[in-house]
Amino acid sequence: MAATKTVKNRTSRNDTPNTPDVSESKIARMKVDELRRALKNRGVKGTEGLKKPDLVNKLIKAEARSSKSGRKNPTSRNDTPNTPEISESKIGRMKVSELRTRLARQGIGDTAGLKKPELVKKLVKSLSGKGGKAGKAGRAGKAETAGKTSGGKRTGKKTSPSLKYSQEITSTSDRPERAGRSLVTTDHEVIRQWAKSRRAVPATVAGTQHDGHLGVLRFDFPGYSGDRLVEVSWAEWFEAFDKRRLNFIYQEQRSGGERSNFFQLENPDE
Repeated sequence: MAATKTVKNRTSRNDTPNTPDVSESKIARMKVDELRRALKNRGVKGTEGLKKPDLVNKLIKAEARSSKSGRKNPTSRNDTPNTPEISESKIGRMKVSELRTRLARQGIGDTAGLKKPELVKKLVKSLSGKGGKAGKAGRAGKAETAGKTSGGKRTGKKTSPSLKYSQEITSTSDRPERAGRSLVTTDHEVIRQWAKSRRAVPATVAGTQHDGHLGVLRFDFPGYSGDRLVEVSWAEWFEAFDKRRLNFIYQEQRSGGERSNFFQLENPDE
């Protein structure tokens, strides 16, 4: 009789040999409320009307999936034992928008075209100090990030009201709350995409350069006939932008929905 029960009960042994870390017999010994709680913790819904055998099967499948994905996903465990303060599994569970925001805070841009696995790896490397200049910047301390909030804008003693009331944009996936909304960012890729969508190129006002550094920063829009502008590279433009601790305050659309070319560069310390 005991042998018959063992044959009928598929959870009395490990029926998933490819996932040896899943203990099916242990799951089978769990109480109904424990099974439901474990399934809920794994995001499995609709268990209220299920009986124990069904709950057991669902939990086994959920554990097996988790085990397999854990081996495929390098962020399911800590791959950087020298940095125990970095929870790679926690980073792996973050949403794409959260990953891009965290990378922006680390000073890493150009993430718009990256998928989640790539974003995860970049953030892990940055936090563990393996991300080159970005990783070093992340460890540079308060001196490096002073005056810059986690939201992506720089603040200082003379922060203007327009900056305070502008919506913070930290990545290219962020969207204005409404047409005509005043926006602010320090993200390089956000600024670059805004300018390129308007066929504008980075520029400086001729004659304002000094000591080999760029002078007044501007964008040269098609058909513009104002100040005498000199086109410069993005690298030069952003170098001056960051060195002067500027904020990029701008609009995507006017209140009527038309595309807006409005922008201004503001230093919160001056």
